[in-house]
Amino acid sequence: MFDESAQFYDAIYATFKDYPAEVAKVAQLLRGIDPKFKTLLDVACGTGEHARLLAQAGYRVDGLDLDASFIRIARGKHQAGRFIEADMSEFDLPHRYDVVMCLFSSIGYLRTLDQVERALRCFRKHVRPGGVVIVEPWFEPGVLDPNRTDRITAETNGVRITRTSRMELEGNLSRLHFEYEITDSAGTRIAREVHELGVFPRSDLLNTFRAAGLDPDFDPMGLSGRGLYVATVAS
Repeated sequence: MFDESAQFYDAIYATFKDYPAEVAKVAQLLRGIDPKFKTLLDVACGTGEHARLLAQAGYRVDGLDLDASFIRIARGKHQAGRFIEADMSEFDLPHRYDVVMCLFSSIGYLRTLDQVERALRCFRKHVRPGGVVIVEPWFEPGVLDPNRTDRITAETNGVRITRTSRMELEGNLSRLHFEYEITDSAGTRIAREVHELGVFPRSDLLNTFRAAGLDPDFDPMGLSGRGLYVATVAS
């Protein structure tokens, strides 16, 4: 999905995403649940920026992602962590964690509630007794504006990237169309990506957590205004 943009991902998202503030909120949340929590699995970890900062905060963090380029970048940032290329809906690791988390709306890439339930069952399987599952969702129905166009410009290592994005909605599916104008010493080229994410009502997601054997609470603000599910293993 990020074939065209992985190498520019951090530069693009640094223009608007406050990773240190998000990690501070995660650490505060975890201290409030159980100050003894130390081990985290970051599912759909991307380039490992959350993992890197959580490690600096004293946590032992591993990660997994479907994108090999992201895994390579994450390993370079946080060499003490184990980063695995894997599908979030069907992974099986030999380790169990105090916390399994999936942030920045990555759960939406599963597109259907059946796939989300499969992923949540994997998350539950990898949580130690007394641990938690944390999921930052994609937007709910009625929030996204298909008429909106966004443009972001970033620079990194002598490369200037302008990303233009527009949204398309089709039933319970949102389709993000990204166009990149990439300028370096060799000239300018255009690259495109299409990202599809499922748009799920909160009530459906809560029921999906329960179907996966988890007992969820929902914070409507969360880390970045998208909300946050915090779930324990159901008794």
